[in-house]
Amino acid sequence: MNALSTPLPHRARLPRLCFLSYRQIREFAMPVVAEYAGRAEIEVVDGTFGGALATARDRLERGLVDAFVSAGSNASILRAGLEAPVATIQLGGFDLLQALIQARRVSNRVGIVMYGQTIPELDAVKDLLNIEITQYAYQTPDDARERFEQLRRDGFEVIVGSSLVVELAEEAGLHALLAYSLASIRKGFEDAIELARAARLEAGRYEQLNGVLHNLQEAVLAVNREHRIIAVNPAMQRLLDRPHRLLAQRLEDVEPELSLQATLDSGTEERSIVLRYARRDWIANRTPIREHGELVGAALTLYDARRIHEADTSLRIQQRRHQNSARHGFASLVGQSPAFVRTVNTARRYAKTDLGVLIAGESGVGKELFAQAIHNDSARADRPFVAVNCAAFPETLLESELFGYEEGAFTGSRRGGKRGLFETAHTGTLFLDEIGDMPLPLQTRLLRVLQEREITRLGATAPVPVDVRVITATHQPLEEMIAAKRFRQDLYYRINTLRLTVPPLRERGEDIALLAQAHAARCLRRLGSGLDATRALAPLMPQFMTADWPGNVRELENICERVAVFLLQFERIEDIRWDELRHDCPELFLRHPAGTPPMRERVQEAMQLAGGNRQRAARQLGISRSTLWRWLRELDPGTPEAEDRGG
Repeated sequence: MNALSTPLPHRARLPRLCFLSYRQIREFAMPVVAEYAGRAEIEVVDGTFGGALATARDRLERGLVDAFVSAGSNASILRAGLEAPVATIQLGGFDLLQALIQARRVSNRVGIVMYGQTIPELDAVKDLLNIEITQYAYQTPDDARERFEQLRRDGFEVIVGSSLVVELAEEAGLHALLAYSLASIRKGFEDAIELARAARLEAGRYEQLNGVLHNLQEAVLAVNREHRIIAVNPAMQRLLDRPHRLLAQRLEDVEPELSLQATLDSGTEERSIVLRYARRDWIANRTPIREHGELVGAALTLYDARRIHEADTSLRIQQRRHQNSARHGFASLVGQSPAFVRTVNTARRYAKTDLGVLIAGESGVGKELFAQAIHNDSARADRPFVAVNCAAFPETLLESELFGYEEGAFTGSRRGGKRGLFETAHTGTLFLDEIGDMPLPLQTRLLRVLQEREITRLGATAPVPVDVRVITATHQPLEEMIAAKRFRQDLYYRINTLRLTVPPLRERGEDIALLAQAHAARCLRRLGSGLDATRALAPLMPQFMTADWPGNVRELENICERVAVFLLQFERIEDIRWDELRHDCPELFLRHPAGTPPMRERVQEAMQLAGGNRQRAARQLGISRSTLWRWLRELDPGTPEAEDRGG
């Protein structure tokens, strides 16, 4: 091995390259090395196979090189054995063609031996050049010698190949041609310079470590290979209660509980380790630090577990607030009954417009699913979809949610104010569920927004323009509410531009089995059961088909959830004891006496089973307490609003 040049101190700012090669390619490449002398500091070293790798590692350990340049087998060995940039001098097809043209001047029989693999395309070239070509590939020096000897025995007098093969041919007195061009070597040096620049940028990040750590809120320190502290930020100093004299000290002497010796020994990163230190819980990351592929130290980062929990809670709240997207499309709407198909087709037509839609239907029929499907099939599909239940908020809170407020608009208002849902839904769709429960004063404000297409935040004077498609939904008879002065007639005509009535489940007999089987199958899969939902539900289908489903699809889904949980105790369908299901799903086993309306009978029996507790009765029916109260009022107008037994 022979180092032909040494690095010059005054050129330290130039990229430092090490050109590792066989003698033949090194001698051939010297004109290119001279060309690049002003752009890089280049050390040229003769090296072969294992020797090349040892030389490269020596240069890295002494910090003398930013990137390597090599070709053929040497390049492959360096790439496999180093964690450092290696630029490969590639053998191009044009290079090989030039070498073959030169070889043909000597003989029309040419042998080729290259590192890696043969080149099938040469079969076409040999006919074009009217030349006989035999080619071999090698992986090791012994392979190369064996292939060369085979060609020599076969009478080939001209050999084209890598540096190693050229050396063998010259020693045997044969004519040899190197299969590389100066253009390929220049490209290799260009690549090496770019790799060296990138490597230096990476090293510069480590040099800035102290500056970065200083601005982190987490407690962080770093040690070198000798386990001495090389960087520590103020948060870690406070935690260690050692504001001074930490640098250069061994970490095990400062605080053995935080030792990074295992990381230095293994070079393995550990993330999200729970650590108890200073009577507090921490989430620790232990990370090895490398320069040019070599392990030079390790870093410890401690995250306060309390802050992580607080941040996680805050993030979940923010994500919930910003889930302004519609998850369901028309593909999510399951049903084949004529009434349901008509409704879906109507909704598809409405989706192609930008007009407001009023979706009517009983509780649990899937009105919001239709609203989401209309949005996702509309021109606003990639814009926000914001949903709000008008019955879920008191009047003052609903007003601030819809229209937002300015800072200081009321006691407890958020600093900086808050955008309302109309602004959040700008350019998208706002879905107002249970519009019939909106207080009359807010109905007036909503009407103005729909007419003027602008909102004014609480406490503000300047209106804000909004571009929002409004879809509303209700289970209430709005026409009767208008007659009773509980809903504004002018607002009704504004929101009722397009009307979509979703049929109740009792009018979708063909869909009941389909919905039950689909939802039960999902439940069983989620619970880890291997039972076939269709076969398991078959004995229950008469009950499913004769039930009147006052809670509609929502009630059906609740029943399927309970049935799936019930089925978990059985491994085979043949083992199911259906009589035991009466306790979990009494709704499926209610009987309807002649002349008694099914809904009345179901509500009365549910109240009786619940001992008069409306909350439990509503849960059994799969409906909300407010819906149960409304049904009770419809069945008996004298029903008191207050719960009468534990409600």
